[in-house]
Amino acid sequence: MNKFVTRLKRGQPSSSSTIPPVASSIPSEVQRDTNPLNINFNYLKADSANRRPIAEYDANIRDEFGKKKKAMRQFYPGWFKGRHSKWLEYSISKDAAYCLCCYLFKNEHDVRGNMGDAFTKKGYKGWNKAKERFKTHIGERLGASIDVARFLLRLGLPFRGHDESISSTNRGIFLELLQWYGAMDQEVGKTIKAIIEDLDGDYFGILVDESKDISHKEQMALVLRYVDKKGEVIERFVGIVHVNDTSARSMKETIYSFLSDHSLSPSQIRGQGYDGASNMQGELNSLKILILRDTPSAYSTHCFTHQLQLTLVALVKKNSDVDDFFCIVTNVLNIVGASYKRRDLLRQHQAAKLEELLISGEVHTGRELNQERGLQRPGDTRWGSHYKTLQNFIDIFPSILYVLEFAAYECPNYIDRLTTESLVDKIKGFDFVFMLHLMLEVLKKTNYLNCSLQKMDQDIVNAMGLLNTAKQELQMMRDRGWKSLLDDALSFCNKHEIFIPKMDANYIPGKSKRRTLDVTYSHHFRVGIFYPVIDLLLQELNNRFDTVSTDLLLGMACLHPAKSFGNFDKKKAMRLAEYYPNEFDSNKLRDLSCQLDNFIVYVRGSDKRFFNMKGIIDLAKVLVQSELHQTWPFVYLLIKLTLILPVATASVERAFSSMKYIKNELRNSMNDEFLNGCLVCYVERGIFATISNDAIIHHFQKMKSHRAQL
Repeated sequence: MNKFVTRLKRGQPSSSSTIPPVASSIPSEVQRDTNPLNINFNYLKADSANRRPIAEYDANIRDEFGKKKKAMRQFYPGWFKGRHSKWLEYSISKDAAYCLCCYLFKNEHDVRGNMGDAFTKKGYKGWNKAKERFKTHIGERLGASIDVARFLLRLGLPFRGHDESISSTNRGIFLELLQWYGAMDQEVGKTIKAIIEDLDGDYFGILVDESKDISHKEQMALVLRYVDKKGEVIERFVGIVHVNDTSARSMKETIYSFLSDHSLSPSQIRGQGYDGASNMQGELNSLKILILRDTPSAYSTHCFTHQLQLTLVALVKKNSDVDDFFCIVTNVLNIVGASYKRRDLLRQHQAAKLEELLISGEVHTGRELNQERGLQRPGDTRWGSHYKTLQNFIDIFPSILYVLEFAAYECPNYIDRLTTESLVDKIKGFDFVFMLHLMLEVLKKTNYLNCSLQKMDQDIVNAMGLLNTAKQELQMMRDRGWKSLLDDALSFCNKHEIFIPKMDANYIPGKSKRRTLDVTYSHHFRVGIFYPVIDLLLQELNNRFDTVSTDLLLGMACLHPAKSFGNFDKKKAMRLAEYYPNEFDSNKLRDLSCQLDNFIVYVRGSDKRFFNMKGIIDLAKVLVQSELHQTWPFVYLLIKLTLILPVATASVERAFSSMKYIKNELRNSMNDEFLNGCLVCYVERGIFATISNDAIIHHFQKMKSHRAQL
């Protein structure tokens, strides 16, 4: 017994101050008075594996050991030295643990649920599960904040509220969601880091454009185009930068600085994509030329969709009939959309006409049928918007006519009433109807080209093929499409009771018979309008897409797998490789020649994986999947360089469209860094969704020193 009992001297009072320490690592102020019998527990090992069997002790001592086992479940000072040391606090008076961060920021993050007041007001005392609860406490609060931030970034919603005080009924989406759920730059860094890791130091192309935001600040957007490890073409938006100077030299320095910040070398650029602005695409000291001087293999292409839009602009400017037609359409849109009353009238008339057609059986009900049509104003930089506007104009022509007649009747101003009546007479004329159907048919022939060019994974060779197809269809329309176009116009006039002139009679411009010309109506519409419009459009397409005849693009076209690689030409492929001297020196050119011979024999053989491929993108994927890209590395490199060359800057335009959603009239004071962060996470939300909360926490912790360890 003497081994476990400390004998007191006679007259010495029993006091906790004379009790030997329970554990050398626990200070006296943290220990409890749990040893009234003065039993010495120093011999009770902390490690249960090293203890003597409990049966070897006296029964009374065993009882005290049981009580001591419960008493040992208390705060452990060693926790101050671990990962919780920066936020964990201990109250001696209440024998409870508290969170310093929760105390400091509880007003901003007053979250309900499991977090509650355990670490702020009441304190935590569950020592037997303390480590698990500490870890859960950090995960709940920080994880909830990151999850809410993810949600807002993915949808492009604002974080801040107008009044974030505790008494406010609407403290902003972030705090309100955080309270119901029960920071920012780190997500951006991890998103861009994931993109850079996917690039893996390989060659890439850049797509650059500039635009003003809602606060009239000039912003430059940057998109990277590369081929990933699976052989797929990827376009990733990596950031938006405010530029004070839009000169070519200033923009080049901004791009180089951005690439350097993310450990990317400008020497790896193998493609440039811009619109037609002179500071980017000009031939003298433009951004394209400056980068080419540093990296001769960074070839540039003028955005195909932008060039397609310019052909329409040129057509309008150079052909008076087309110009007059679009002026009439624009004026009609302005009058119909001038007031909400007229817009409602347009919808009501559509609904009434639809009901009549359903009763008569001319139209049928069904899913996605008979949708309400509106008059979308054609955009200056969007080819497809013109096509949609003219298509809707034909579909709801009776409703448009009805609203115009109503507007002419209700206009109090004589000039406005006269203008509206003039428009009614014009759109009820055969001249307008013919131009309406002609321009709709022309835009229809090129609409598929426009949509295809905007795909992210579109390659330059396939784009060239689509362009040639569109030109062939326009030529076929010129040669054999006159009769069908005239029949459509005549049918439309009969349906809507529009006067049809005799096609073999002399043409009378306007209403005055004194201005009769020596040509017939048929000759005027066919030779005077139909042929010139199509010829001018074909001419503009040939002039603006003249780069498709260069040796560079012809060499890329010979790698297309269509018709069992029917366009393959070894000389053109070798000539293409010579455009990249840094990648193909004399020795590598010799190896490439041998690999091309082996490559073409194999792919034209019996391997079905190389049959019926639609483009070079499919070829790259199959080579990677079959691991043949390692067998012919230089052939694959040539294919990859072909895919890197940009086709269109649609990805940059989409980023600017998102910018208008992120930074709007209600959020026009957000700084550039926050705008860039929100925009990257919103545009590349697919990449952002793959990043774990732990990775974000780790990245944020490494950015700078924090008071609390996350």
